[in-house]
Amino acid sequence: MKKSALFLALSALATGSAFAASFVNGGFEDGNTNGWTIGSGSRNGQNLAAMNPSAYLNGTDTRSAVVSPGLDPIMGSLMPNIVYSGNHSYRAQDAGIVGGYVSVISQTVNNYTDANIFFAWLAALEGAHSAAQAAGMIIQLQDLTAGDTPISRVYSAASGGVDARFTLAGNGYYYTSQWQIEQLAIDTSRQGHDFKLTLLATDCGPTGHSGYVYLDGFGAVTPPVNVPEPATLALMGLGLAGLGLSRRRKAA
Repeated sequence: MKKSALFLALSALATGSAFAASFVNGGFEDGNTNGWTIGSGSRNGQNLAAMNPSAYLNGTDTRSAVVSPGLDPIMGSLMPNIVYSGNHSYRAQDAGIVGGYVSVISQTVNNYTDANIFFAWLAALEGAHSAAQAAGMIIQLQDLTAGDTPISRVYSAASGGVDARFTLAGNGYYYTSQWQIEQLAIDTSRQGHDFKLTLLATDCGPTGHSGYVYLDGFGAVTPPVNVPEPATLALMGLGLAGLGLSRRRKAA
């Protein structure tokens, strides 16, 4: 009995560790932001480089949304499907609506032991102003255990504020014409660490220009493009099984 109890206790610990390393709703396939922390606020003219994304994680954001497949309402066919994989992605900030607002979304995974961390993003930033006050974005993947930030992307819609990932459209927006796939390989120096992914999207500081970013595919493997993720496939399988059972009953 004692050996059995010890075995069950060890099993529970192992299961807890595996669960801690997992992602929660990393592709937004639940149709909501379960597992994520969100927030928003006013930029108040603050310089992009001085903005702290975590300061906006207040649990409320009426300008962002979980979105379904389709074309971006501002950029249209210049940008790919706004869902990278599966049935949903997340749009931080509202597309084309201005006002000097900031939106942030974040998730932390603890005791991470898989070989990689992946995520994908797609952005549209309306050009104007200096790099400090232009519409912009910040994406950070932090290693909380090591105290460093192995992936950091900071872009502004000022001249020279973006890199080759972006194209300038005729309507004045800098946009990514393809989903940008980020990968962090977890070597032995990072095994078992805690990681935090944070995305900030902001309108310009003077409030008259829009900036928004889509996020999808936060997980241990990069999902195939526009193919339903495992949870969706499972639901489809149940639906097909139910249809088959219904047909068999009718035939009987």
